[in-house]
Amino acid sequence: MSVAGIIAEYDPFHNGHLLHLRETKAFSPDGVVVVLGGNFTQRGAPAAFPKRVRAKMALAAGADLVLELPLPFSMARAETFASGGVEFLASLGVVDTLSFGSECGDLSLLQRAAEAVDSETTQAGIRRLLQSGMSYAAAREAAVCERYGEAVAAVLRTPNDILGVEYLRACRRLAPALESRAVLRQGAAHNAAQPSGRIASASRLREALFAGEPVRDFVPAKTVSVLEEAVRAGLAPASFAGLEAGVLAFLRTAPDALAHVPDFSEGLANRIAKAARTARTLEELYDTAKTKRYAHARIRRAVWSAYLGVRESDAQGGVPYIRVLGFSERGASLLQTAAGRAAKPMALRASDIRRLDARAERMFSLECAAADVHALLRPRRGVCGEEMTEPLIRV
Repeated sequence: MSVAGIIAEYDPFHNGHLLHLRETKAFSPDGVVVVLGGNFTQRGAPAAFPKRVRAKMALAAGADLVLELPLPFSMARAETFASGGVEFLASLGVVDTLSFGSECGDLSLLQRAAEAVDSETTQAGIRRLLQSGMSYAAAREAAVCERYGEAVAAVLRTPNDILGVEYLRACRRLAPALESRAVLRQGAAHNAAQPSGRIASASRLREALFAGEPVRDFVPAKTVSVLEEAVRAGLAPASFAGLEAGVLAFLRTAPDALAHVPDFSEGLANRIAKAARTARTLEELYDTAKTKRYAHARIRRAVWSAYLGVRESDAQGGVPYIRVLGFSERGASLLQTAAGRAAKPMALRASDIRRLDARAERMFSLECAAADVHALLRPRRGVCGEEMTEPLIRV
């Protein structure tokens, strides 16, 4: 079999994603598996589109099987996000290639960067530079540059290449047999403010959706109906604005919750708790707490992790089960094959998880909480319990 895996958020799925998916399908004729981030994202914010809407987009565009990356991995720093996704693909037992987008498109250079970051020399340099007050990202880049040169360090400046390096590091640790393919990113950059031709970044599309602007020129014809139906139904775009007073109230009255979040530091927790005492909006809190060392994304992840009850220990021990969101006819065949090969329990229904161990139950309870909170952030607010009732997506 020749099956590729993609780790993605697709918030929303756009023409650039379609190009990546098509190229991946060209070298993986037996199927493409997508590990999809859930209702809260790696950037530390609620997804604009619910995970099942994004799963429908991926399947409509040609993906064969969509799995859910659990909350402690989907809303996490790049290293944890990548490790969870790679472990997921490897444990499925049918994926032989990891495909990811890249600004440089140079797999050899990305592999050199992954090896450089993993080296003890670099790790020692990172620790030294962190003590001087640098952010982790700046310290990592500087430490790599010192020992391995500018060309290798340069790939640690662009978002997709940074994730690519983390994917390769995770493969070295968790899935050495998994082949990797770096697909050159085309069109607008990751956070570009303006489109390039018919390709716009996901962040630009989210801004357009919040402003009520049309986006269909930048979304594949096969998925635009899914996107527009979600908007008409009031499922998207989700925004934290309707809940920010509650989040601020939580941080003001329960600051100790910050002591248990992933990527914890006492300095960060103190800055967030102090900022919460005067901030009137979450954006004001993020700006007040931000320093050279503590970037916006890290602050956002800490705030939402505290609010949702995600702890540092939740990502330890890896992914406890494989949650299926949807599949095509070919994806159904992949599932049948995976059933006899998977290294972790397969979960097609909530009841499948309920029969597993306490750690799986804990992970699922976090997903339920995230879904219930996300339902309040949508234009048309939803009720609790969709994790227990939403059916599998079949196309």
